[in-house]
Amino acid sequence: MPQVLIIAYGNPLRSDDGVAWRAAQAIQEKFSGSQVEVARLHQLGPELAEAVSGAAAVVFVDASSEGEPGAVRCEPLANGTTEVNRFGHAFSPAAVMSLAARLYGARPPAFCATVTGQDFSHGDSLSGAVEAALPVLIRRIEELVQSFLNS
Repeated sequence: MPQVLIIAYGNPLRSDDGVAWRAAQAIQEKFSGSQVEVARLHQLGPELAEAVSGAAAVVFVDASSEGEPGAVRCEPLANGTTEVNRFGHAFSPAAVMSLAARLYGARPPAFCATVTGQDFSHGDSLSGAVEAALPVLIRRIEELVQSFLNS
């Protein structure tokens, strides 16, 4: 199992919503597969709990719709219990982590790395603000991964 699991999610055909997939590609090229596993998904689901349970650390990467376009945030995800929506199709990072804790007793440290998008319309190109922020997002994720690998 990898030491660090990166879960990039969003829709690459909805302009800025695809930023996580682009960041994931850059990260995957920088680290070995035995150290870092990268998953690109359209949405989070309960099946991720098993993958999370085998990782030493987890980084969720997504576009955000809140804040100034291009703003990059990287925040720890609190280890707690979150109610899981049993009737929905999409889970939050907190719900995935909560499910991993309940089913497998796994509580690896987790972070959410986001960049605020500007354009979520149909298309496969990023807005100027998100394109400019992409290197910052990648660098922040690399720093996180490196800190996990060094500890």
